[in-house]
Amino acid sequence: MRVFLTGATGFIGRAVLGELLQAGHRVVGMTRSEDGARALEAAGAEAHLATLEDLPSIRSGAEKAEAVIHTAFDHDFSRFVENCEKDRQVIGALGEVLKGSDRPLLITSGTGIGGAGHGRLAREDVFDDSHPNPRIASERAGNALLEAGVNVAVMRLPQVHNTERQGLITPLIAIFREKGVAAYVGEGGNRWSAGHLSDVARLYRLAIEAAEPGARYHAVGEEGIETRAVVETLARGLKIPAVSIPPDEAAGHFGWMAMFAGIDMAASSALTQAKLGWHPQGPGLIADLEAMRYD
Repeated sequence: MRVFLTGATGFIGRAVLGELLQAGHRVVGMTRSEDGARALEAAGAEAHLATLEDLPSIRSGAEKAEAVIHTAFDHDFSRFVENCEKDRQVIGALGEVLKGSDRPLLITSGTGIGGAGHGRLAREDVFDDSHPNPRIASERAGNALLEAGVNVAVMRLPQVHNTERQGLITPLIAIFREKGVAAYVGEGGNRWSAGHLSDVARLYRLAIEAAEPGARYHAVGEEGIETRAVVETLARGLKIPAVSIPPDEAAGHFGWMAMFAGIDMAASSALTQAKLGWHPQGPGLIADLEAMRYD
């Protein structure tokens, strides 16, 4: 089928693009630059030039598609709330042109929105509408489209990784370099779920092919890795000390990252695996952190 893919030249989008093309789908990839357009065409896709602020162009890309996958997101976390609101608007624009059809739309969110509380694993069948993570705006937008009859599903992401990038861990490394220490909050017992990039890309393909309205998927290969283990691995790679930061000092030390540094983001993908027959096979997060270059 003809798939409109936003974020097609991004970290996750590039991998999804490869999965779709290998499976025989035709892809129109959204990119904001001429260089990105050339890269998409070289890969065998059609390029669609647009930015996340250009809602009319985004609508035009979706109008011609048989399916839409939305992976694009502005990752300037210093403007996280504003960027989540921007994502809500993009999802609404995509959904507008899909109303009245069964053409599937797969949007992106985070596993934390499925948090069950009290240290329990986040699950696909949970939607915490009171969750403080501003990214909940994406799922609220998806819910509104679902109620309007749009065939929309949600891909919830953990820390997506390979040896080049690792979700929130990549900007965390920059903070560690600046501070000269690798820090975790308290005892570092809070957990982050993770998924290898290759597994995540495959799951996007399986989900858009399934085209199940209202489905929520967790791209989780590892349910929960303690942040202390992550930080100590990074400390060895960076050759700096690993230290504990008291919770009341986290905001001053981590800046915007404080909203994530000390929270538990463990998640299950049991329902996803059972529903789609998806079984993660890629390397684990710690293995990728140990294999990456730090110089």
